[in-house]
Amino acid sequence: MEKLEILYIDKYIAVVNKPAGLLSVPFNGSNAHTAQSILEQILRKQGRVNSHHKPFAVHRLDRDTSGVMMFALTEQAQKVIMDTWHTMVTERLYYALAEVSPIARKNPLAQEGLIDDPIALNAHNIGYVPNAGGKRTNDFSKVKTVPARTFYKKLAENSKYALFELSLDTGKKNQIRAHLAAHGYPLAGDREHRAHTNPFNRLCLHARTLEFDHPFTHEHLKFEVPEPAAWEKIFSKN
Repeated sequence: MEKLEILYIDKYIAVVNKPAGLLSVPFNGSNAHTAQSILEQILRKQGRVNSHHKPFAVHRLDRDTSGVMMFALTEQAQKVIMDTWHTMVTERLYYALAEVSPIARKNPLAQEGLIDDPIALNAHNIGYVPNAGGKRTNDFSKVKTVPARTFYKKLAENSKYALFELSLDTGKKNQIRAHLAAHGYPLAGDREHRAHTNPFNRLCLHARTLEFDHPFTHEHLKFEVPEPAAWEKIFSKN
């Protein structure tokens, strides 16, 4: 069973560090371990689980994304958090190691800015930006899309890779992966968005920071788990 680091816990919420490769929550027909089920097992061993007190999902990270995530521990807490998420969460930062494709070298993203391309889902339920790449027409009339806004900042870059800090103004499926890939920066290890390298045998996306006002105690809390140190070493080698 995967190990799950608990960063914070009280009677209302738990904040954990989810490893890459672990589902956040169960889906129908799956018996695989998830961050939610592992947290429940930990609490059960401590005698802290009953029908009213157990982990409830309030958001999720993709299976291949690592980092900080939160669970409610009662249904009341789940409702309060989900109803107030956009006001209680004051900062949520991701780090991503992305390839620099020929498209990006020819037409690079600015040092920082906003990507606001609408996102669609393909037949495999993967988020993508229609008409992305060299023939961007911004004609989204033929597919169903949803608005998506990603703020980004380049922290390091060489001829092969770029390290990004990102925050989401919207939380759409595969948003970061789709937005960066659409501009020629597919995440390393992201075969679904046509990455050509996999230097760390994982998708290189990490939820680094979660900062929020506690929905019940109103304490201001901030949790940070650094991205793998090896990501930055890529830039010192070149």
